[in-house]
Amino acid sequence: MKNDTKGMLLGLLGVGAFGLTLPATKFVIPYLDPIFIGLGRAVLATLVAALLLLWFRQKIPGKRQIGRLVIVALGVVIGFPVFSTWAMLHVPASHGAVVFGVLPLATALVAVLVGNERPSIAFWAVGFAGCLTVITYAFLQGAGSFHLADLALVAALVSAAIGYAVGAKLSNELGGWQVICWALVLSFPVIIWPTINHAPHTFPNLPASAYASFLYLALISQLLAFFVWYKALALGGISRVSQTQLLQPFVTILASVLFLGEVIDITTTAFVIIVGSLVWFGKRMPINTVAR
Repeated sequence: MKNDTKGMLLGLLGVGAFGLTLPATKFVIPYLDPIFIGLGRAVLATLVAALLLLWFRQKIPGKRQIGRLVIVALGVVIGFPVFSTWAMLHVPASHGAVVFGVLPLATALVAVLVGNERPSIAFWAVGFAGCLTVITYAFLQGAGSFHLADLALVAALVSAAIGYAVGAKLSNELGGWQVICWALVLSFPVIIWPTINHAPHTFPNLPASAYASFLYLALISQLLAFFVWYKALALGGISRVSQTQLLQPFVTILASVLFLGEVIDITTTAFVIIVGSLVWFGKRMPINTVAR
């Protein structure tokens, strides 16, 4: 199996894992402070990440690598969790999923800026078609209205795009799982005190479903999903594999139906098929690389 095919398959697996993030966040918000949800999940993930780094005796990154790890941490450990959690206070998970339909293009654009990938015009055409398809779906579903929380969603989107692209580039040097683990460890001194200050005083009174949602956010969304995602981006190319994220809104919407009681209809099914076809076409579009 070719590396780009492996990357696409792993990318789809990562999208499946990330796709439950907004519904899980929406579910746990009534029970916990948004800051605690956004940063507390990273604190728990850091404990596991530190143990993995120690167990496998990973070498401490160099100064230049640490600088890029800080960017990754600001993007996917701090920026995306905090902004997306605050947004979930005010809009449905499905609304957030639609806004994140632009994330694949944003990630590909950052890949051009920080990496050596130069997607073809045909690739951009397919990517824009996918983005427009998701936006069209948003308006048809009535999710196209503007809300102040959309600014937070856009900030989360930008944070994720930068963290994905820079982390994927760095994973060629450190390894995919090592990147997110080191990013978590580096962020720990910054996130521990806000987490403690916003921690609830009634942990035992939380329902089991709230515990399960928080554990998912910490161990899957913030840690294990990145193991797969960074490996996928490194194998298949950041621009190409990032287009699998076009399917993430529909994974999120399906999860919203299953866990939050939100509604799905035939229109959504049709758009899933269209977007899936565009992802397949995008995989076949040429992407050039340049020496740096």
